[in-house]
Amino acid sequence: MGRASQALKQVLDTYGISQNQLAGAMGVERGSVSRWYHDKRDPTAETVVEIVEALANANFQAAEEFVKLYLGDILIEKINSGR
Repeated sequence: MGRASQALKQVLDTYGISQNQLAGAMGVERGSVSRWYHDKRDPTAETVVEIVEALANANFQAAEEFVKLYLGDILIEKINSGR
């Protein structure tokens, strides 16, 4: 499972945010969110920013967790490898 899909799935499920709610907040079709959620397509970098913004409007903690889940391991790996 892709990093974005895994993070999105966990956050939506944990915080009780539906795919429909996220799609509406982002102004995209629910099918787009479904494809990210089910790891059929990775969101672009710009879309990841839009996901974070939409999550922040719904629940700031959900947005924070998405960022941690999506980028956390990358940052930790960089720090541990000495950049």
